[in-house]
This record gives sequence, C-alpha cells and structure tokens, in this order.
Amino acid sequence: MERRIDLAEISDGKLYGAEDMVKADCGDCEGCSACCQGMGDSILLDPYDICRLSEGLGKSFEELMKEAVGLKMADGLILPYLKMTGEKEACSFLNSEGRCSIHTFRPGFCRLFPLGRLYENGSFRYFLQIHECRKENRTKVRVRKWLDTLDFAAYEQFISDWHYMTKELGERIRSLGAEGQEKSKKICLYVLNRFYMEPYGETKGFYEEFYRRLEQAKKDLELKNTMYVQERIKQG
Repeated sequence: MERRIDLAEISDGKLYGAEDMVKADCGDCEGCSACCQGMGDSILLDPYDICRLSEGLGKSFEELMKEAVGLKMADGLILPYLKMTGEKEACSFLNSEGRCSIHTFRPGFCRLFPLGRLYENGSFRYFLQIHECRKENRTKVRVRKWLDTLDFAAYEQFISDWHYMTKELGERIRSLGAEGQEKSKKICLYVLNRFYMEPYGETKGFYEEFYRRLEQAKKDLELKNTMYVQERIKQG
C-alpha cells in the first residue's frame, strides 16, 4: 500500500540496500509486542505471505479467511490483510505471552518493520522509520539478515514486480471511474483468484509459479508495464 510521506519527518534521512547495516535490531523484542497491536487493517499480505502462511499452518486461503485474514480496498484493488482481534486489537497470531506464534513464517510486513520501502525508477530501497519502534538502543543489523528470507534476491525481485503490477492495475481501476465498476470488479476478482486463492504448493516453488501466473496476467489484463515480467523470465 502506497503512502504519501515526507521521509525527512519519519526516517533517519538515509536509504539502504540489502547489504547495508541499519539500526533496526531490537534484541528479540524481549516481550514487547507493541508493533503487533493496534495496526487496524494496515498489514497487507502479498501472495508470498499467503503461500508461507498456508504452508506453515497447513491451511488454504479460504480457511485463513475464516480466522485471521480479511479483505480490504487498497490502492484500487481488493487485497487481503492480517486481522487484529480483541480489546487491544492484537494480531490474530499473537499468543498469551505476547509472542508471535508464526514467527518462522511471519508476513513480509512484520519482517520489514521498522523499515519501510521507497519505490522509484522501477525498483526500491529501504528506509528506517525512526518513530515506529518503541525499543531504545537498537543495534545495527544487515538489511538482508533482518528480513530473514531465503533466496533474498528472488524475494526482492518479486516484491518489486508485485508492487509495480498492482500499482498499474490500481491506477487503471481508478481511471475507469464509476462507469467502469463492472470492469474494475473483474480485475479485482482476477487478482484475488489467480494470485491468492489458487494454491502455490510448497514455498520452494513459489517464484516459478508466480511468474508463470504473472506472464498469463500480462496477456489477460493487457498489462503495459511488462519489463518486470520479461526480465524475470530471462533470469529464470
């Protein structure tokens, strides 16, 4: 989800790459779960998040929807998000001790925090949100290590490609206006069905399957920004 922000107000003024060191390590949180509460519907889930959750919990997308995942409009599209529950609006996967019960396969948004991503020129870089995490005296950690994701180069490419594809579709939907409601609905349902509801199988085969679907979406939805698809196919 895109936000209109002033980096000078929320960050340390620096941009980071995967191999850079950033002051984000909060020492295993030590019981603090502030960032796992009161997030509303802001924790959007991408297809890789759903694949990881489905494999980790042994549940289909439909089953996840019954318990911990909801749907919302975001930048023109209908996308899944992680539900908050109870009086404290805590993450559905936060246990009674205030710890994450799905830490090994937690969503990318959770892995990223308190970092953010600045998308520009067909790619992105990371920035540190200095007002978000309550822990003081955070230590430096390499960005790649902080996100703790296998096949990191492929993951970053996926994140970029997914962002720019959904951005293009969101802009198209908004341009259709009220007269194009039926067409907008079809685009939203296509994205949900093709990229979320259809199982990917094991996460180790996710990227190959995702890019197969993305190539088909390029044809079905007549995507204009096809460079990401072509580049990934060359690399794969």
